[in-house]
Amino acid sequence: MLSKAQKTRVEQLKQKKYRLRHEAFLVEGGKSVRELLGSALSTERLFLTPEFAEKIRAEVPRGVPVELLSEEELTRLGTLSTNTTALAIAQLPPETPLTPTAGTLLLALDQVRDPGNLGTLIRLADWYGLAGVVCSDTCADPWAPKTVAATMGSFTRVPVWQRELPAWLDSLPAEWPRYGAHLEGDNVHRLDLRPNGVLIMGSESHGPRPEVLERLTQRLFIPGAGGAESLNVAVSAAILLDNFHRTL
Repeated sequence: MLSKAQKTRVEQLKQKKYRLRHEAFLVEGGKSVRELLGSALSTERLFLTPEFAEKIRAEVPRGVPVELLSEEELTRLGTLSTNTTALAIAQLPPETPLTPTAGTLLLALDQVRDPGNLGTLIRLADWYGLAGVVCSDTCADPWAPKTVAATMGSFTRVPVWQRELPAWLDSLPAEWPRYGAHLEGDNVHRLDLRPNGVLIMGSESHGPRPEVLERLTQRLFIPGAGGAESLNVAVSAAILLDNFHRTL
């Protein structure tokens, strides 16, 4: 049976202020928990159904406490509408140095407030092997349960930094390209892009803020032939990232 202290800790970690205070976050679902266990991230405690515990017994690091719960108990404990497998408390990873390197591409996000979109963008960064993701201080929390779930395990592999974006862009080497999606940009299909610099994506409804746009060295436009007003930010990022890598 779960103790009151364990329930309180999980409940607290659903909120950003407690994630920062305790330097911990929640991981939910069998796939994400197995990705966590196979990574360098530290697992504090596991909550598993008996069936799933037996399935992953060999993957659980020695010394990690395991609590066995029914599916109903596990679902009530976490944030998923249904959880039939696992929930974990993990330690936030230490921040790695954010040092731009020639020949690498970073993804920067400005005011992407939807955790599902943020998680998908982190997953895209993983797919294309980017150097990491830089989030403005107005983005959704990269370690919120919904964000972590949307990464589908990529949270274990992609470095994420939170910065005041205009100031960070000013700190980059002058020769570093700063690309951004914009309706008045250059047709991305007619450009010869290389994965070098930083690609900046703004919120779906407003795009990057003016103070971010003025720091771009090139604006990129995705041409369309239909009547849709805009593209989802993660879809736009996927199209642009593919153009950066199409000639490799």
